[in-house]
Formats: sequence, C-alpha cells, structure tokens
Amino acid sequence: MAESKQYITPETKAKLESELQALIDNRSAVAAEINERREEGDLKENAGYDAAREMQDQEEARIKRISEVLANATTEREHIVEGVALVGSVVHVYYNGDKNDKETFLIGTRAAASDNKDLETYSEQSPLGAALLGAHEGETREYHAPNGALLTVTLESASPYDSQLAATPRED
Repeated sequence: MAESKQYITPETKAKLESELQALIDNRSAVAAEINERREEGDLKENAGYDAAREMQDQEEARIKRISEVLANATTEREHIVEGVALVGSVVHVYYNGDKNDKETFLIGTRAAASDNKDLETYSEQSPLGAALLGAHEGETREYHAPNGALLTVTLESASPYDSQLAATPRED
C-alpha cells in the first residue's frame, strides 16, 4: 500500500530546500576544517578536530532529516475541500459549545508549520487534529485531551491553506 504524503506549506518547502542546499554547499568547508584540525597532531587530544567532526555529524543528520521530510511531503492541495477539515486545512473552531472560546490553526505535521507566527499547527495525529479530520462545517466532535478530559470541538470553517489568509480571524 502506498504511503500518503504529508502536507507542508509552500513557504516551508522553500525554507527547507534552502536550508538543505546551504548545508550541502557547506560540506566542503566542514571537510576542510576537519583536515585542518587533523594536521594539528594527536587526534586523541585534539578538541578542534572533535568539534569539527561533531559539527559534520550534526549537519549530515540534518541533511538526512530534511531530505526525508521533503521526500515524504507534498504542497498539493487539490484533495483539500472548502468546508471540510483535512490535512492542509486552516480551521476555525470553538470549544465545548462556547463560541467565545475560538481558535484558528493549520492541520498538519510540525514540518507543515507556516512562517506565520499567528497560526498554530496541530498534527493530524494529535487528539484534537484526529477528532477534526473529515468534519464538516458546523459539526461537533468529541476528543480526549492529554489529561483525560472529554472535550468537544465544533468546526466553524475549514479552507485550504493560503499564506495570505491563513491567520485572518473569521468575522461573524
């Protein structure tokens, strides 16, 4: 069975691609630093060499992680439907029947998080995100909070992520 791709915003994709390219471009500088430190002598007591190798390991791990995220991600939104809470949707909700207790967020992985500081991202695997998946506008769902409390959430609206409109509060 084919694994589904995780949604990330176009801005996040561009940021990850830029970071990945910078890390790849920096490989030769890190290798040169390692060689320079190696020439200083005894590797067992060479803190500069150890630090350079540690930096190389961290950068290679980050390259691997970013590559995995990008390989398993999509910015495609054609499956996202207006009015239905899906991965890649910005949702406006209220809690426990209290229309004054509202929140707006993006449903997706942390890697999907937008650059908009006002827009929180909740994983589709979190209790809240899982409860909302597939909900239609006006629908109320129940979920268990991490502390075990049973809560309700009502979907006011859902729309495909749009960087220009993502954090704009819904006017009633």
